[in-house]
Amino acid sequence: MKSILKNFTIPAIFVSMAAPVVAAIDSQTPSGLINGLIDEGLTIAKSNDQSHARQKFRTLLGQYFEVDQIGDSLIRRWKPQITSEQLAAYQKALPNFIINTYANRISDYTSAKVKIIRIIPAGDGAAVLSQVTKTGAQPVNVIWTLDKTADGYKVSNMTVAGINLLITQRADFDSVVEHKGFDALVAMLQARAE
Repeated sequence: MKSILKNFTIPAIFVSMAAPVVAAIDSQTPSGLINGLIDEGLTIAKSNDQSHARQKFRTLLGQYFEVDQIGDSLIRRWKPQITSEQLAAYQKALPNFIINTYANRISDYTSAKVKIIRIIPAGDGAAVLSQVTKTGAQPVNVIWTLDKTADGYKVSNMTVAGINLLITQRADFDSVVEHKGFDALVAMLQARAE
């Protein structure tokens, strides 16, 4: 299961991040958002200019993912205990951490096929069940959790092969803070963001 996460989680997030810098994505419907993210993500992933591709991923992340909400959720337990300076440093490092952590693996998925299986309404949002198939590998189910915002739908979480990425990342962050402190978490994010 860890190898699925190691080899798929990163590309799945990047495929989802890789959407509308070049083309506008229809984020008014769940299927429009996911199909647009997938199509644009695969296009960006095939780019030979890594610097340009990372910039596009960064833009997509900000535009189509609930980055602030995700970031707050990851440190919910620690937020009452940290200073405003620590929070600002964390919020600054988080997007680059996500992009740099996942960018190196997306190229493994440029030939993957992604199919939307079904869309399930969930409160003001939706859950989109998709299946990713890579040549020579078993299909992997991905559930995209979407929130409806004033600007359309945005991704707030993903579950890959039954593993909730938000919960998994939160546990990793909690472990760092518990053993080394919040400043160590920020330092780790900054180091991985370079």
